Amino acid sequence: MFFKSYIKTIYFSILLISLSLGSFAQNKEKIVTSDLTKIKQVGGVVLSPDGKRAVYTVTTTESATEPFEYEYRTHLWLVDLETKTPPRALTRGTESASQAVWSPDGKSIAFVRAVKGKSQVFVMPLDGGEAWQLTDYKHGASAPQFSPDGSKILFSTSLNFAALMGDSTLNPSQNAPVWSLEKAGFGKNEFLKKNTAKPNPDGTIEEIRAYLDKDVEDKKAKVINRLNFQGEAAAGQDLSFSHLIVVEVKEGAKPTALTKGFYSYGGATWSGDGKSIWFSTRADSLVHPDRDLESRICVMNADGSNVRTILVEKGRNFGQPTPSPDGQWLAFITSQAPVKPATLDQGHLGFLNLKTSNSKYTINSFDRSAGNLKWVTLTFPKSKKEVGKVAYVYFTASSNGGVPVFRAVPTLDKVEQLSDFESGITDFDLAPNKVVFAKTEVLNPSELYVSDILIKNATKLSSHNDWVAKKALSMPEKHTFKNEKGQTIEYWIMKPTFAEAGKKYPLLLNMHGGPTAMWGPGEASMWHEFQFFCAQGYGVVYANPRGSGGYGVEFMRANYRDWGTGPADDVLRACTEAAKEAWADTSRQVITGGSYAGYLTAWIVAHDSRFKAAFAQRGVYDLTTFMGEGNAWRLVPGYFGGYPWEKEAKASMEANSPYTFVDKIKTPLLIKHGENDLRTGVIQSEMMYKSLKILGREVEYVRMPSGTHELSRSGNPRQRIDRMLRIYEFFERYVGKK
Repeated sequence: MFFKSYIKTIYFSILLISLSLGSFAQNKEKIVTSDLTKIKQVGGVVLSPDGKRAVYTVTTTESATEPFEYEYRTHLWLVDLETKTPPRALTRGTESASQAVWSPDGKSIAFVRAVKGKSQVFVMPLDGGEAWQLTDYKHGASAPQFSPDGSKILFSTSLNFAALMGDSTLNPSQNAPVWSLEKAGFGKNEFLKKNTAKPNPDGTIEEIRAYLDKDVEDKKAKVINRLNFQGEAAAGQDLSFSHLIVVEVKEGAKPTALTKGFYSYGGATWSGDGKSIWFSTRADSLVHPDRDLESRICVMNADGSNVRTILVEKGRNFGQPTPSPDGQWLAFITSQAPVKPATLDQGHLGFLNLKTSNSKYTINSFDRSAGNLKWVTLTFPKSKKEVGKVAYVYFTASSNGGVPVFRAVPTLDKVEQLSDFESGITDFDLAPNKVVFAKTEVLNPSELYVSDILIKNATKLSSHNDWVAKKALSMPEKHTFKNEKGQTIEYWIMKPTFAEAGKKYPLLLNMHGGPTAMWGPGEASMWHEFQFFCAQGYGVVYANPRGSGGYGVEFMRANYRDWGTGPADDVLRACTEAAKEAWADTSRQVITGGSYAGYLTAWIVAHDSRFKAAFAQRGVYDLTTFMGEGNAWRLVPGYFGGYPWEKEAKASMEANSPYTFVDKIKTPLLIKHGENDLRTGVIQSEMMYKSLKILGREVEYVRMPSGTHELSRSGNPRQRIDRMLRIYEFFERYVGKK
């Protein structure tokens, strides 16, 4: 009797626990479309010189005055790392603030904010008082950096060709560039000489030219002579040049230009002693910037004199110069320049010993694309293997579905991974005893953390996305397989958030673009989309097929002249495996992807009939047309070894173009493109739509007014919501709830 009573008690205890857990799950809310506007992105992390405080940015999506409209705003926040009190906002209002840097004494920060449509540098004392405007530079000011003694700020300014021609400071000679602007019939740029004739359509040739110039001025015509004339949202782009300026940190100070002429100077940084400034620029002063595909690293005196080239090499790019504080080492990123077809490479971490004359740079064998380089010097006790002071470079690199922090020392050809593949470190700064970083993960899209120098014992400092705690989430499960090349393909399966035992749900194959992008739990941009579809009752599978980034150079090159068949085999294998899940309804499979994955969507539905509906976003469908229409046109020679007028390359392009197989597409297809998308070009989608319409297929085409290629990431928030709902609504037509 006692035994039966005991069993009964256990049974009811288990039942109560089960009911409690079920009630807890039921109390969780589903992710909805408008949650996209609740996500706050943390970034721009900068640590104070004493390591006790940090400033960072928070980007939010705020409601605008018009119904359903939103606007992005970025503001600065301050956190005390010793007291760990909740962070507080330093800036607010409708004008965003970003690019914060600390003064060397830690008493103030400089940052950038727009004034009359141009960015300017402001200085804010942190012991009280309002921020004051340091610069009022006519071309704008960005990327401020205090000199090591705190007396000056180095900043960058950007201006177009016409403005540079007329700028007596940045172009004191008022001369044209020595390289040709490639205007037909004017090999020596003689057309740039001032034309004093009055506009007259019936006059002399000079008067006719003045009339035509007036049409351009009045925006009645665009005259294009550039090779790279397509921007992200408009054609006929002017050449743009970036110059370096320095200004004393006091009100009314007059900026001094450090660089001049028809160059662009980027990645500038002070040397540790403040006597020099490092920067990168293009390699050849005699070549048009559109044709000069190599870059070099230089250094100059702090007053702009004595410019010296430190790293330059035929066929290579050098960038991100990052000198160690003691001046011993230069860390940098290098890659093969795309100076000829079939050049595919990623950024490699390199070092140069600055204290050894005639030393040769070294490239670390780390097979991932490094970035965001930061030095720190650590002191080890004598009992340790590494005795004394050791200089490390910390950096991030996309890898295996995450964005970990790594570190390396210049003298050893090895790299140490410090954080995991299940999250993404989107930005960081560090001191000898701590790392402060912004992190994205499945459980939270973005927060600020502090940890020890090995990124252990992390503590969450912010609560910008605490609303997520109320939401039910689907956790991705990682799987792998070997493809026919012997490569390990990683993929993730996410089951429907509220899946019930015994029920079947549709399966969505979602694919990344690039083709060198990489998805995984540590990739921030897809957090909402994955969770949204799982909340709507879809299972999601995504993979990193051959050609993806984050797996090394050879894996990235594995889709050379094979954009379609090989990568399609990889993602379809992942989809086949996911379809074996108990909850998956194999009769209700759908597929989508954007950019290169828009291409891959069209390729797959032309060769595979398993999907009930497909959504191809901002894709490329005819590679020869893409060569002329998109500003990413260098992908064509890079991946197909030549140009459309070359027989072998043309044959490869046609064999790899989804449009070649348009008549084989029977799957209902929704096609979307931004009207101002010049990265891939809107005609790509219109060719596909019109052809399918002629063939009498089920097809729908959505053009997004003013939309660019960034529609799913940083585009207009209302259009981002529209995109999400449009995918869902179209799929529901074909695989909606039974």
